[in-house]
Amino acid sequence: MHISKKLLLGAAAAIAMTATGAQAQDKELNSIGISVGLLGNPFFVATIKGIEDRARDINPDVEITSVSADYDLNKQVSQIDNFIAKGVDIIMLNAVDDTAIAPAVNRAKNAGITIAAFDVSAPGADVTVMTDNIAAGQKACQYIVDALNGEGNVAIIKGPSSSSLNDRFDGCMEVFEANDGINVVSNDQNGLAAREGGMNVMQGLLTRFSDLDAVFGANDPMALGAQLAAKQLGRTDIIITGVDGAPDTEKSLKDPNSLLKASASQDPYVMAGEALELGYKFYQGEEIEETTVLLEPELITADNIDEYQGWTAVRD
Repeated sequence: MHISKKLLLGAAAAIAMTATGAQAQDKELNSIGISVGLLGNPFFVATIKGIEDRARDINPDVEITSVSADYDLNKQVSQIDNFIAKGVDIIMLNAVDDTAIAPAVNRAKNAGITIAAFDVSAPGADVTVMTDNIAAGQKACQYIVDALNGEGNVAIIKGPSSSSLNDRFDGCMEVFEANDGINVVSNDQNGLAAREGGMNVMQGLLTRFSDLDAVFGANDPMALGAQLAAKQLGRTDIIITGVDGAPDTEKSLKDPNSLLKASASQDPYVMAGEALELGYKFYQGEEIEETTVLLEPELITADNIDEYQGWTAVRD
């Protein structure tokens, strides 16, 4: 089930104050465990800041432990087990594998711990907040269709299997398939969600397809890697789009020679903060009618980049 950000905020202001509900709301939030894909990634730096700010609004003395899974499933499973042993109240989870993480999630739930997923869905999570990734893929690829006037050879650089990347792929393919003049020459190459991976895939694509007009990278690192490969091979006529609105994308969009023309942006600070708020309500015992919240992405381009509030923007 899905609910808009506006409806979520409205619901927050209308909390039922039954006798049992009041008791539940008195439940103190003492400790939170956060596991993210990679701590060094600016995206996850912003998510942790969002969680910390919202959590300390609830309890200034809350203990928060942030760990990096380094995109390693076994490592993340061990982190969840450590959080269980520690007895945290809420686990904030950015699942590195949106299927195989299920047994660890279930162990945490059986231990009475609330699981709040963000950015990526996790089977069994009590609440989830993430970008509407289907819409993100649609917006980024509609930009390509419009820029090509509905005709051209295009490719998609996929990433590892996760709900977010898979949804972006599906949204993009939906747009491409709706336009008869768009020829998808490749959509099965995995750029590993990384700049180097995107560069390697793009090098192969340009070797195979000399008439390639545009590429969609399922995240910004892959799109930026694709841009680097295209420039190295002297291809300055290719249109590239991505998803994230990352700091390096902001810089690229301000460059008049950029091949990266658009990115469907996410707001990791807001996303993770809202996941913590929703998880806290569940922890208090509130009935959550809509357990999955999708945030609408914004398409950023050279035309609106100056108004864009990016991941590293100072928040109130």
